Amino acid sequence: MQHTIRVAVDYRQFYLWDPTVTNRAPEEYSDLDIERRVKLAPSVVVVQPERDGAVDVVVDLADADPGFTAAACDHVVECSIDVPGGRLRVHECLGSATLDITVDPGVYAVRVLFTGLDSIDEDGLGGEDRYVVQLWPAGRRSLVVVKQWLDAG
Repeated sequence: MQHTIRVAVDYRQFYLWDPTVTNRAPEEYSDLDIERRVKLAPSVVVVQPERDGAVDVVVDLADADPGFTAAACDHVVECSIDVPGGRLRVHECLGSATLDITVDPGVYAVRVLFTGLDSIDEDGLGGEDRYVVQLWPAGRRSLVVVKQWLDAG
């Protein structure tokens, strides 16, 4: 099941979390967290887009690994999220919830695909960048950067 939403990004972040566990994002970020463009906390995945402003986000909830084409992506990160309460929420940094999904309680693999990063304009507020968050039931996994984007600017 796919959901396409528009997310207002502030401080280059938005969140995916189980609201039955938390409604708070982590506050401490390392240089490595910023380089990876994804940060984990208990029942929280922080996605760090390359710019602020409104961005397109696709949340793809699948029964199994939906796969992806690495060549079509600028940056790819995989990890997992615990969803013990059976609810997933996409939440803006300074705004509100933009999507609530009911799921079976459990652990979900998460893959975040970043595309169009080279389209971001000089002031960093506009572009054709897009973010796809794929989720499927799976075991716990460590955060891994599958493909690293290096800003040429």
